[in-house]
Amino acid sequence: MNDKSPSGVMLVTGAGRGIGAGIARMAGSRGYAVGINYGRSQAEAEALAHDIERAGGRALALRADVGEADQVAAMFETLDAELGPVTALVNNAGILETRVPLDEMEPEFLARIFAVNTFSCFYCAGQAIKRMSTAHGGPGGAIVNISSKAAVLGGLPGWSHYAASNGAVDSFTISLAKEVGPQGIRVNAIRPGVIPTDIQKAATDVDFPSAARQTTSLGRMGTVEEVAEAALWLLSPQASYVHGIVLDVSGGR
Repeated sequence: MNDKSPSGVMLVTGAGRGIGAGIARMAGSRGYAVGINYGRSQAEAEALAHDIERAGGRALALRADVGEADQVAAMFETLDAELGPVTALVNNAGILETRVPLDEMEPEFLARIFAVNTFSCFYCAGQAIKRMSTAHGGPGGAIVNISSKAAVLGGLPGWSHYAASNGAVDSFTISLAKEVGPQGIRVNAIRPGVIPTDIQKAATDVDFPSAARQTTSLGRMGTVEEVAEAALWLLSPQASYVHGIVLDVSGGR
């Protein structure tokens, strides 16, 4: 199926809920055909796809564990067939899980964190490059990786796994930008600060609104929509000379 969307085809990973869902919803409202990847949030992803289509857009819910390379490859093939080759990728999937002191951290736990938070960016970007890159006959495109302000602040005690996995995403973004810029692909990242999403439920002992008031210059939590606006801008022609940056959307934190 050929892409009929004036904005192209966007894939957002981890888009069943939270920031990913916000980005996917906004993308659909702005003319993108949207692939909504989810791992466990099937009902939410399908409802979002329905909402986008009911508003006149095109969307498809895509189940895949993006921490598994073979599932990522299959997801991109499905997207090719249903909506067309991807022209914009948002690597948003991420997990926080529970607090674990390093001396109690099991290798399997650490491997899963990095598979979802970090390796997924490699797997998805690799598939996107095969479709976007002018070296492969593609039209070019744009990639945005969603990191976290924890990448530079270190996060809360017991979440070194989360901070480190996102720090790797920042480094990956800068390196990949140098690699594929000559192939017509722009690569950037966003480091959100304190945003109210389900991922924070793992931190039951933290008062996030209070923490945001104390640690951000703006004195409040951010919103999903504020992160989505930044992502859509970075993917747009209006940001055509913005490349290889990691943009803080964190209220001055």
